[in-house]
Amino acid sequence: MKLEHLKTKPPYVLAGGFLFIILIGTLLLELPFAHRTSISWLHALFTSTSAVTVTGLSVEDTANFTIFGQIVLMILIQIGGLGFMTFAIYIARRMGAKIGLFGNAIAQEALGDVPFNLLLHTAKNVLKFALSFELIAIIILTIHFYGEVSFSQALYQSLFFSISAFNNAGFALSSASLMPYVDDVIVNIVITALIIIGGLGFVVLMDIKNQRQYKKFSLNTKVVLWATLILNILSFVIFYILERQNPQTFGPLSELGKILAAWFQAITPRTAGFNTIDTSGLTDASSLLTMLLMFIGGGSLSTASGIKIGTFCIIVVATRTYLHKESNVNLFKHNLPDELIKKSFALFLTSLTCIFISSFLLLAVEPQFHFLDVLFEVVSALGTVGLSRGITPQVSPFGEFILIILMFVGRVGLLTMIYLIMQPHSSKIKYPKEYIQIG
Repeated sequence: MKLEHLKTKPPYVLAGGFLFIILIGTLLLELPFAHRTSISWLHALFTSTSAVTVTGLSVEDTANFTIFGQIVLMILIQIGGLGFMTFAIYIARRMGAKIGLFGNAIAQEALGDVPFNLLLHTAKNVLKFALSFELIAIIILTIHFYGEVSFSQALYQSLFFSISAFNNAGFALSSASLMPYVDDVIVNIVITALIIIGGLGFVVLMDIKNQRQYKKFSLNTKVVLWATLILNILSFVIFYILERQNPQTFGPLSELGKILAAWFQAITPRTAGFNTIDTSGLTDASSLLTMLLMFIGGGSLSTASGIKIGTFCIIVVATRTYLHKESNVNLFKHNLPDELIKKSFALFLTSLTCIFISSFLLLAVEPQFHFLDVLFEVVSALGTVGLSRGITPQVSPFGEFILIILMFVGRVGLLTMIYLIMQPHSSKIKYPKEYIQIG
């Protein structure tokens, strides 16, 4: 096998791996003892895709699945959130198996530019971070829930919520999601903390652990931390202002409830998918803000999706640079390479194109739905968020299929999917420069 062929092989393996897990999940969820009432193969496929892509959109109430079915969902969420290559690398290296050049190429596609000798270390840290934060949350939530329900129920409920929240999946044990806990301080703090930590990205978490001092953090870590902080605070304030008098959302709540609901609504669109209020009751302005947050998503190599915080920041800084007529795109006293800027704008434009085409197709075949509801669902699916305005269970099989594709593309990565379709090539031919009118 020629080395240059490795450039196109890893994306195939990663996409194929996710597809294989989705199909296995579909078969398991379709087993007679996995659900209380029969579900179609399409619904099983949709649910499995939603779990593996850590989206949370559903056409079936999670309560319709038995304990076995819900455990399958938890496993699919954990594998999908942390990445199947993380588990594969850890198990393979623990068993003494060798990872060759091709395996290393796949691992780097999944985990980022990780040196070969640090693959096992990286995989171990990803698993350690995930399991540690989930365990802490399970303990806190079990203690909190115990008394309202039995210990076994409290433990199981805490386990499900913790795995779903850290992996930014948004699956809950009932169609009410977390609405019963809208003014519960402990639940709101624990769940949003898991969502934020899981959405930062494992590279950021490892950098924080290794460096321990802000001035030693990498540029990526600083950008993700600052952007996350600013987006969360601004969104919290805006949601509070827009929804505090809305009788369908924050209006009936106490002042503490309004604050908690605003905070949760600011955090959950970053691809988590839980909701403590009726999302369909949001004002149009709040819905638009929610879609923007879903579109941005979380950090790279995290359990979140979207175009990613880094991409969004690069686009904002590059635009500012052009408007100020500056020659170099600088961020935190670092110069950003042109290749990175081109890639960011390419991802931005292809994401918008994907949203437009998908929304157009859904509106064409589902004319009974309102434009805002369809657009919201499409952005939620592509961003693997899972927030819904309630139309997903009502879409036709064709509509379900579109959402399945969007969830898959959103998790695998839009540019990765494009690389699968379009073979990369370079041309040595140089043409004369010419200008066309714009603006």
